[in-house]
Amino acid sequence: MALNAHVSFTWVGHGTWKVRSAKSKEIIIDPWVMGNPVAPEALKKVDKCDLMLITHGHFDHIHDALEIAKATKPKIVSNFEITSWLGSKGIEGDTLIGGNQGGTIDVGGIKITLVHAEHSCGISDGAQIVYGGQACGMVIEFENGFTIYFAGDTDVFGDMALIAELSHFDVAFLPIGDFYTMGPSRAAKAVSLLGVKTVVPMHFGTFPPLIGRPSALQELVGPSVDVLDIKPGDTV
Repeated sequence: MALNAHVSFTWVGHGTWKVRSAKSKEIIIDPWVMGNPVAPEALKKVDKCDLMLITHGHFDHIHDALEIAKATKPKIVSNFEITSWLGSKGIEGDTLIGGNQGGTIDVGGIKITLVHAEHSCGISDGAQIVYGGQACGMVIEFENGFTIYFAGDTDVFGDMALIAELSHFDVAFLPIGDFYTMGPSRAAKAVSLLGVKTVVPMHFGTFPPLIGRPSALQELVGPSVDVLDIKPGDTV
């Protein structure tokens, strides 16, 4: 299914996506690529990245950020604490854009608004876990105006309705795996709060505890909502 004729989203697996924008910018969201156990081999090589978006600092969302960033030198948008940590690891400061929840960051006509998420955010740094600020979701408006809500890792929360009211998107990328995020039953409530008619599920099936499946969410939300049944490597 094509969400938009000019923007494509390829699921690397887990919470990681490769995106081509309306003006053919190459974007990686939550870069767990080379070490991702469910990623197809063809997607594990990153030759180009213009923009990297990071919702939070857990290893399964940031593990390959440093390697990809050093090789491709993208602009990187995340919260202030994560971009500061990346800078301490040798990423050039002029590529780092650290914001916070409520702020909108414009990178070449792609507008990223950091929004609330119900999740923790510690960065694994050697034997330590360091403070990574607050986990975020993102509302992403592409150059042609097409807008998505990318929830990142989160539980359902009531202010999803407020995010939807302020942002006017038609598609939500939602975690459904359970255990570390909401599962299908709580994701169904998120769909209701967001008022969306198209849902792209993610963060499921990677590890045995992540038992949520798109079919379970589809059954709960009914035929008026289209829940995409995807596998790693699929493009929508």
